[in-house]
Amino acid sequence: MKTLTLLFLLSFFACAVCLPQSAPQKPDTSASFQTDGGAGPCSAEFTVTGPDGKPVFAALINVHIAYGFGGIRKLDMGVYTNQQGKGKFIGIPAKVKRPPLEFKASKDQLTGVATVDPAAECHAQRNIVLAKAQPQ
Repeated sequence: MKTLTLLFLLSFFACAVCLPQSAPQKPDTSASFQTDGGAGPCSAEFTVTGPDGKPVFAALINVHIAYGFGGIRKLDMGVYTNQQGKGKFIGIPAKVKRPPLEFKASKDQLTGVATVDPAAECHAQRNIVLAKAQPQ
């Protein structure tokens, strides 16, 4: 019985030592700052900066999309920016009602807007500069 237990322990430790050690992997955070509408092949990537030109973290970018025959299909999407100020929308339909699409970004009292026409530029990249909202 002692021999069997000793043999088991030795084989266990031998296997543990022989297994390859892998370095801990960092999670891919780029996918968490994108949203998929699942309505088409187009995409739009944004870089949001503040008035000082630095990237803005956790700015919310929203868009309302009407598409399909007569614009009866509607899609509301939003994404927060990452530490580099980037946010991405994928799965945008190529044909939308009343183009261009208006992407509105906001953080605290700052706002900004960028427009994209998916029919003209299916994979768009835009910069949005946030500024204080104008009183109306």
